[in-house]
Amino acid sequence: MMASLVALFAWGAPRIHGELQKLGFDIAQSTVGKYLALLRRPRGPSSQTWRTFLANHHAPWQNPFVERLIGSIRRECFDHLIIWNERGLRRHLHDYLTYYHHWRTHLSLDKDAPFHRPLHLPSMGSIVEVAHLGGLQHHYERRAA
Repeated sequence: MMASLVALFAWGAPRIHGELQKLGFDIAQSTVGKYLALLRRPRGPSSQTWRTFLANHHAPWQNPFVERLIGSIRRECFDHLIIWNERGLRRHLHDYLTYYHHWRTHLSLDKDAPFHRPLHLPSMGSIVEVAHLGGLQHHYERRAA
C-alpha cells in the first residue's frame, strides 16, 4: 500500500482525478489538487532556467509527442528499475507500454486510456488495486466481493 501512496504523489491531481472518475466518484479536479497540495511538501525553484532549457534543445524538428512519451517512460518506469540486459529492457518496455495503452489515464483523452476503460459505479463492488510492472504502477477498479 505504501508503494501506491508514493505513486499517487507522483501522479498529480489530473491523473488522480481521472482514476477517481473511472471509479464513479464525482469530484472536481480542483478539489483533488487542493488536498494533494496539502499533503505535499513545498517545492523549491526548478533546477534550470528557461534560457538553459532552450540552449539544451536546439532541434526545432523534434517531435513533441515522441519527446513526451519518452519522458513518461523514463520518469514512470526506467528511473525506478535496474536494467541488466537488452532482453530485460524489452520486457519492461513492453509491460510499460501495455500499461500505458490499456490502463493509464491521459489528459488528452479526457482522462481515459487509449483503449477505453469503462466507468465503474459504486454498485459494482469494492475498490481494488491492480499492480503493473511488478508494483511500480497501479490502476484501480471495482470488483464484486
